[in-house]
Amino acid sequence: DSTRFQTFRGVRGTSLEINVMRHDNSVFHGLQKHIPWAEFERLVDAHGADRRVRKLTTRSQFLAMLFGQLAGAGSLRDIEAGLASQSAGLYHLGMTAPARSTLADANTRRPAALFAELFAHMAKAACRRIRRQMPAFTTPTLLPDATRLSLTSLSQGWVSTVSGKRAVKLHVVYDLGAAMPLEAGLSDQRVNDITPAKALQPEPGATYVFDLGYYDFAWWAALDAAGCRIVSRLKSNTDLAVTAVQPVPKDGAILSDRIGLLPRRMARSRKNPFADPVREIVVRLKTGKTIRIVSNDLDAPAKEIADLYKARWQIELFFKWIKQNLKIGHFLGASENAVRIQIFVALIAFILLKLAHDAQRAVPQPSTFRRLVRLNLMHRRPIDALGEPRKPPVFNPRQMT
Repeated sequence: DSTRFQTFRGVRGTSLEINVMRHDNSVFHGLQKHIPWAEFERLVDAHGADRRVRKLTTRSQFLAMLFGQLAGAGSLRDIEAGLASQSAGLYHLGMTAPARSTLADANTRRPAALFAELFAHMAKAACRRIRRQMPAFTTPTLLPDATRLSLTSLSQGWVSTVSGKRAVKLHVVYDLGAAMPLEAGLSDQRVNDITPAKALQPEPGATYVFDLGYYDFAWWAALDAAGCRIVSRLKSNTDLAVTAVQPVPKDGAILSDRIGLLPRRMARSRKNPFADPVREIVVRLKTGKTIRIVSNDLDAPAKEIADLYKARWQIELFFKWIKQNLKIGHFLGASENAVRIQIFVALIAFILLKLAHDAQRAVPQPSTFRRLVRLNLMHRRPIDALGEPRKPPVFNPRQMT
């Protein structure tokens, strides 16, 4: 119950009991409790982001862009108007309502690396916390993949054009157990997926599940040397020197389970750096198509390996969700810096929504929760009560003698 009773006594012994509404912060304010503000201020100082700033602080810029993501704002003018209409409540959020031109200038000039580093800090902390609560995922399962984000012709000059289309690539390492991105980065759309993957620091003991875009035996060897489990696909033209054949259940989706060695030589007679035995599991899909799954795990049940590769689809669902529910399909600025800020603020918004959704039980569906947050963003009510009908204030005076 969001009410409490409070009794006021009159001058002649008359008392008045009023049903007083409990004070609640806005939903937007409640989401901010998951933001590590001490780390944010450290990053602001490290990048000198507020040096010689008179109009719009980095905090106000960040909260304005975050408001735009959560409110579904389609332009900087929408953000300006939305915050201006709530100007009375912005003081408690530690921000001021920005002018559209001032916000545009900040997105163009303020270092995007600050927001990228804030996302990295929040993602790692959130994934670690969620993993501790899920014993089955104490050893992380990581899904690297990338998706294209289209840009308009206004972004010409810093982004390439392929088949008449301008786009950037969002590279993500998705933590399957935590159900959120662990790492993210941006590149030109012509950059191969494997290029940023090679720059990642492998997490020892983790399971990496990836598709053919990461078909690089040198990278596989680096993961194997770090003690990581690999689950991927073998191309149809990659031969396997079979050394052992293992039994498989009859009339099942798994057609074969073999152990062998990858080709010793690659293109231009280069030596294959991955010389350890691997496992090939041939699986028939529901469509009738067969795929060759490869792993360096020679002991786990074949079905476990096949299920891990099937779980790779979760990162595709993640990409679909953020494109449908966050503002990364239409960019509010044309410069590279503005695009980067908008994308990383969108990823931070995803983390905040994920943490807030996990902390309540009233709304099970993430998309429904996201919709309720947008509709109640500046309303004063608890986040864990978004799924309940909103009770109007009650004022029932009652005289007592």
